[in-house]
Amino acid sequence: MIRSRSSDLVLGALTTGPRSVWFVRHGQSEGNVIRDDAERRSAERYELGVRDADVPLSDLGRQQATALGRWLGEQPAHALPDAVLVSPYLRAVQTADLVLAEAGLTGARRGVDERLRDREMGEWDGYTWRGIVARFPEEAERAKLVGRFFHRPPGGESWADICLRLRTLLADVARELEGARVLVVAHDVVIQLARVLLEGLDESAAVELVRGTTYANCGLSTFGRGDGAGLLLDRYNWTVPVREQGAAETRSEDAPVGR
Repeated sequence: MIRSRSSDLVLGALTTGPRSVWFVRHGQSEGNVIRDDAERRSAERYELGVRDADVPLSDLGRQQATALGRWLGEQPAHALPDAVLVSPYLRAVQTADLVLAEAGLTGARRGVDERLRDREMGEWDGYTWRGIVARFPEEAERAKLVGRFFHRPPGGESWADICLRLRTLLADVARELEGARVLVVAHDVVIQLARVLLEGLDESAAVELVRGTTYANCGLSTFGRGDGAGLLLDRYNWTVPVREQGAAETRSEDAPVGR
């Protein structure tokens, strides 16, 4: 069970602002396929051929996004998003394009926000964990000591760094999207850490949440406004829409983390 910290003061919980926020991870990317293959072969490195921001969806990823969009288009009008925020990374942009087109929501207000980008891995980019241990043994040991939440790969970001940028994003959403139904298309750890902020989870609960969940491609997490002031979690990492619409489910991770 995920344990929340004891304080009842949760900054960033969106006590004002949007009526609902739905988070969707991008569909399976070509990078997911390449990295999964490297892990199966116990390889130390993998080559994407392009920078991480330009990795496109795989054919299956496009099917997943289309399936989710088809499901979304079948939902009642009062539940459909009227504002969309998207990571600038190509795989997220392509996912948003396909979801909105299939759902008939191409007229929704839409913005690209760099604060939703995937985690930056710095010098660890392109390495599996096996490769990190082999190439950066001292830093790998330091990662184990510092822990998943606060360790920052050389030239990269920690989870805490991602939380900092997400806090400013959530503050802008609360201020500028009052009463809106917001759809966010982003990346696995970004969505998971957004939940950490919205629920005010402490470090150990955040690690338990991320470690215990391999977030699905096109998985859906939804927050709605209840009787109280804040947004409440309705669904987390929900894959029923994709499976119901006939697309295969995948749960590829995007980047290595300390074991």
